[in-house]
Amino acid sequence: MTMTTDTSSDAELIERLRAHDLEALGSLFDRYYAQVFRTAAAITRDSDAADDIAQDAFLRLHRYVARIDTQLPLAAWLYRVTVNLSYTYINRKQKRRISLEGLVEQLRSPQSSAPDHAAEQSETHQRIRQAISVLPFNQRVVVVLHYLNGLSLEEIADILNCPLGTVKSRLFYARDNLRHQFDQSFDFSDLAHGYAGLA
Repeated sequence: MTMTTDTSSDAELIERLRAHDLEALGSLFDRYYAQVFRTAAAITRDSDAADDIAQDAFLRLHRYVARIDTQLPLAAWLYRVTVNLSYTYINRKQKRRISLEGLVEQLRSPQSSAPDHAAEQSETHQRIRQAISVLPFNQRVVVVLHYLNGLSLEEIADILNCPLGTVKSRLFYARDNLRHQFDQSFDFSDLAHGYAGLA
């Protein structure tokens, strides 16, 4: 059985979904699930929660399809929903008094016997993920959207519905916090690599 990729535009798929074509939802799911999951996983540091959030994001896409502006990129709408759902998840988890140590432990994965360089690189990435996981939520979201998803600060401002200056400020403080956790020579190009394994 061969899989066919739907080449319809997002706008066309949304119109089909409005006409109750659930195959269109499946096509959008296939197209965007990985991005939504990666974003949720990077923010929540919980792959099970990220999968739940991704499923919920597409359920909301189905539920609110009539309100979606097809003139705007669908990815931005999905990022906004993902960030909001991640925020709700983290708030609930904090209310259940899950310790920060527990969250940090989730970042630690057993190391297989690997060459020293690969093990050292993996340790660095693990430290980066750990450092990002303890950033305040608003800073963490900007870091994830900018470094993991490669979004511009303008795109992030649109997704978060806040002024560009606020996004710049959050990114500035996030970088400052990360520098204090490492050292002043921390290379921010390593941040994207710090998410290795989430894709």
